[in-house]
Amino acid sequence: MAWSTNKEVNLMKITFIGTGVMGGAMAGHLMAAGHDLTVYNRTKAKAEALIRKGARWAETAEEAAADAEVVITMVGFPKDVESVYFGEEAHPGIIEAAPAGALLIDMTTTSPSLSVRIAKKAAMAGLSALDAPVSGGDVGARAGTLSIMVGGDPAAFEKAQPLLKAMGSQVIYEGGPGSGQHTKMANQIAIAGTVAGVCEAVKYGQMMGLDIDKMLGSIGAGAAGSWQMANLAPKMAAGDYDPGFYVKHMIKDLTIAGNESDAKDIHLLVLETVRTMYKALRRRGMGECGTQAIAAYYDQAEADAADDLDEA
Repeated sequence: MAWSTNKEVNLMKITFIGTGVMGGAMAGHLMAAGHDLTVYNRTKAKAEALIRKGARWAETAEEAAADAEVVITMVGFPKDVESVYFGEEAHPGIIEAAPAGALLIDMTTTSPSLSVRIAKKAAMAGLSALDAPVSGGDVGARAGTLSIMVGGDPAAFEKAQPLLKAMGSQVIYEGGPGSGQHTKMANQIAIAGTVAGVCEAVKYGQMMGLDIDKMLGSIGAGAAGSWQMANLAPKMAAGDYDPGFYVKHMIKDLTIAGNESDAKDIHLLVLETVRTMYKALRRRGMGECGTQAIAAYYDQAEADAADDLDEA
């Protein structure tokens, strides 16, 4: 999905920080639209494809932000977001480094309260900030079809819309600072139950001797159909655990959602159950696998049950 580069397009100087599985593809759409792109990533190798296409490399996040009109971040964990925005030790963060009037857009899934802090600090520095987490995984990032949930100042959202629409097919303003993150938490809670349910359907079909492709074609066309079933169920059945969205990041997201729920005295049983499953996978060294690796949790449960029968 690329923009036209005609005179009607307002081309901008954009810095993109975090060019991993998701961010690299998202930044590529902005380049394809004709924007002037500077990139920074802790591991330069992950930015090489963009650099070869003409993006400028910056040695630090603050250097990358120094003359940007827009700074977009897509990093891993809340601690990474905090470090990038507020700085650490001798390195100033991008709030201090960015020029007055710049727009900061954090597309990482992170704590809603952290997004509120960023918005307040940015406003004090003469900047504007949005929290704009995404859903759609690596497939949506590559295709430019992400769903983008945006919180922050409405005027900043209006300025950001053309850029966000280059990366996503659905861009919705959710409300004030932190609202995008709260919406993403709801998204992750819904996914947690769905991915576990899809996995159980696959395991059931396998145990009953069904042709899994036929089974998925049948139930996926009906009420059971979902993105998780269409995209992850075939991988579950094949034992393909290559990451589109990491187990470790799902644990992070469900932990944030759990903390937010606890603060409101809401008990979410499915969230807690699925988070426990993913934590068990991480203990087995599978944190870098894709979320479809939840299938391995059931495989282990089956193996443990068989061991118990043998011992009996």
